[in-house]
Amino acid sequence: MRRTLLSFAAVAGGLSLSAATLAATYTVGPSGRQYTQLSTLVDSVDLEPGDIVLVDGGATYSGNIVVRSADRGAPGNPVTFRWNRSVGATRPILQGGTHTIKFQQSNHVVFEGFDVRGGTSSCLFSEAHDVTVRDSIIRDCPSHGILGADNNSGSFTLEYSEVFNAGSGTSRHPIYMQSDEVAYPGSVFLMRYNYIHDGNGGNLLKNRHERALIYYNWFENSPYQELELIGPDCETQQAGWSADLRREDVDMVGNVIVHSSAWRNAIRIGGDLNGRSQGRLRMVNNTIVFTRSGIANAVLVQLGQESVEMHNNLVFQTGSGAAPNVLYENPASDVEAPYCGPPSREPWTSGRKVAGTNNWVQTAAARVPAEWTGTLRGADPLLVNIAQFQLRPLDNSPLVSAGNPQPPTPSAFPFPSPLALPQFDPPLRAKLAIGAEVARVFGTRIDIGALENLAVAGPPLRRNGSQPLAPPQAQAATPQPAAAARSVVGSAPANAASPAGGASTVQSRAPVRIAPPVLRLWQRWLQWFDALFAPREAAER
Repeated sequence: MRRTLLSFAAVAGGLSLSAATLAATYTVGPSGRQYTQLSTLVDSVDLEPGDIVLVDGGATYSGNIVVRSADRGAPGNPVTFRWNRSVGATRPILQGGTHTIKFQQSNHVVFEGFDVRGGTSSCLFSEAHDVTVRDSIIRDCPSHGILGADNNSGSFTLEYSEVFNAGSGTSRHPIYMQSDEVAYPGSVFLMRYNYIHDGNGGNLLKNRHERALIYYNWFENSPYQELELIGPDCETQQAGWSADLRREDVDMVGNVIVHSSAWRNAIRIGGDLNGRSQGRLRMVNNTIVFTRSGIANAVLVQLGQESVEMHNNLVFQTGSGAAPNVLYENPASDVEAPYCGPPSREPWTSGRKVAGTNNWVQTAAARVPAEWTGTLRGADPLLVNIAQFQLRPLDNSPLVSAGNPQPPTPSAFPFPSPLALPQFDPPLRAKLAIGAEVARVFGTRIDIGALENLAVAGPPLRRNGSQPLAPPQAQAATPQPAAAARSVVGSAPANAASPAGGASTVQSRAPVRIAPPVLRLWQRWLQWFDALFAPREAAER
């Protein structure tokens, strides 16, 4: 019955029922747009799968933007917030507020091309699943830069972005990620092609996520660790969670880590007093460089790590006579009892589990795992210019063609579905544009470290990654009078409040298609019709 009625209505109305047709495009800008503030739009309109919000550049918009559960997309069909690149030479700035922008259970959302600053608690707060932050700058955050909630948070992707001048003290971090293992089991934190640097406090990345894939990033200059990879905060999880519910695994491939602060550790893994990962860490083709003097630990293990696997990594400390500890275990006697969760103070959950091949360390390096094979030692890795952070190997470097082209999987603690070898370079101390990543081209065999020697491998090839491809040029909207601006349900009046900061000069505005209200009404009518007749159809069958 419903199918017959729908066919008749579709033919009679001449309407296409595709998701693309029903999706709408909304515009935000200082003048000539439907809304002058992004916060006004999300407070006025329930965004739906496929909807696109284009925000003019060259202007500053107020913070305290809350994208709520009614503004969610669908798997494979997100709601997208995007910089309208055809207007304004600079990115739209979102500034101030408690959380400058917050995704509050607004699942399946893409946030692309923004400059986010100044939130007193966080610049960007994710309490949602399947959130992608792409091609954005997160900076000047007096507390957290990017913060993932303990509850209601799931998969999160951060790519082609830059984070700096964020964090405070010991407990607020430039990036702090966690997932809700009860609400969204199997969630993934994917972090790739990012430049993360110059933190004001905490760790550049503090990660409590169930599964983290950290590929092709440049980390530099954290007050504490560049990366802290531990377990969920056991004091804040919802009912049904326990420390043994999930294992927190991390795959790190092709990253540069430069550590210069007085803090000893570049990477800390296992747990703090609130959460043990009990997980597996796999590190392949990373470059870890210490530019500080004194004792240094490349990887510190404490309070509950299951295993560590390392292949083709370079670990080096500058300075006469300097050399780091490679894998340092913090003994039980040196740590306090955990606040909650498993009471053990041991660095390993069930005894030491370590493997690795073809890593390069200094001759004087300490705590080099005896379990490793094919380890190379020397006084100098012969990089192009460490003082200028040019970290590719020279032609005569011992790193050239010395990596393991097939890193073996430890049978006793295999890492699930790893990235075998790096396919791209990390950013070279600069933010990457979408699609500007450089393919890593091997010579005779892969070099040790995050970067290849160019004389052997040949010049770098610039390619689009398989996901995402560079988006098409965004289109701007033709200025509309107030009446036209109300052609989308929930539009703001044309004289809504102006954004803080300067406005841009609008040039060359092409039209943007706006879904007419009848399509919105049609979509809601179909939803009502499904609910009304689905039980009857099931009974008839």
